[in-house]
Amino acid sequence: MKINHIVSSIDISSGGPARSVTHLIETILDVDKDIKISLNTLASNNPIIKSFDSANGDLYFNKFGFLEYSKSLNNNLLESNSDLFHGHGLWELPVHQMAKSARKLKKPYIITPRGMLEPWSLLQGQLKKQLALKLFQFNDLKKATCIHATAPMEVENIRKLGFKNPIAMIPNGVHIDEFPASFPDKQNRPKKILFLSRIHVKKGIENLIEAWKLIDIALKKDWIIEIVGNGDENYIQSLKDRIILENLTEQVQIKKPIFGNDKIKLFREASLFVLPTFSENFGIVIAEALASYTPVITTKGTPWEDLNTSKCGWWIDIGVKPLKKTLEQAIGSSDKTLIEMGVNGRKLVEDKYSMVSVGRQMLELYNWVLTKENKPSFIDILQL
Repeated sequence: MKINHIVSSIDISSGGPARSVTHLIETILDVDKDIKISLNTLASNNPIIKSFDSANGDLYFNKFGFLEYSKSLNNNLLESNSDLFHGHGLWELPVHQMAKSARKLKKPYIITPRGMLEPWSLLQGQLKKQLALKLFQFNDLKKATCIHATAPMEVENIRKLGFKNPIAMIPNGVHIDEFPASFPDKQNRPKKILFLSRIHVKKGIENLIEAWKLIDIALKKDWIIEIVGNGDENYIQSLKDRIILENLTEQVQIKKPIFGNDKIKLFREASLFVLPTFSENFGIVIAEALASYTPVITTKGTPWEDLNTSKCGWWIDIGVKPLKKTLEQAIGSSDKTLIEMGVNGRKLVEDKYSMVSVGRQMLELYNWVLTKENKPSFIDILQL
């Protein structure tokens, strides 16, 4: 079996999808020693990886021109002799080039929207997205052999848009072995609430600053918030200006992104992780925080109801009021309670979101797409 994956970028600055795609491929190559996988992406300054450890994995960085159109990508796809193509993300030309090439070669293809069909996301940059839908995106999705979603909520939203393709619901996963199994030392003072993600308007950071401002000083005196990530410099500066305006400079800090073991150390030091986002198809940082024994607060803009059912955090409505109320509850909790929630979170990730489990499900999907035999239970097919 030869699979060709396509994603616009695996640059460090590009956020969660770059990690999810590369981790997925590395895991599949480890689980199945016979499979061959190519990853085609556009050239960038700081890619997460420059090659795969396995001899069965190839990584191609393609030069590109206007609107990210790449002639070398076209050539690689058409000459790849792949059995199946798998594109990640929407609205940009590389995945469209993949879909067009697959149809030309009469090969099946899968598209993973990566949350880009979620209602909030569709409202952002509407003109560009409506144009892309009419020109190529709707057709590419409609003709996909299968669409891959990472949560039940994403499956529902894709169905509401009218797509009748089979939809596979496979979550993103984390390399649990990268996160130490021992419980971390969380005795640092002041205690830390961590936000670690791309710094973008959709992440709800303004709501976090506003909610924190409204909490009584006596309740939050032993806590600080660290906002860690990269993003548009003008937007980051506007957040810093607001923190100064609200007189929160000693309580809320914005820091540059960190990676690798330093990032894991930051997750493990934190007493709470917060992602007050408006929309997230999965939220890999949530799984990473839970793997680090850190309870999580996030919104119903994510698919993380598991936080409530597994008692490892809070899954709340979007907005300042519910965030303020939950932050007050969380920072008012005893150390014992937070430790118990942290342990529950680690177990949840081990049981449900390990990369090996996700990789095996993806292999089941590929086998089904190519043979149409032994349909996995996680594939939703409309009865027409």
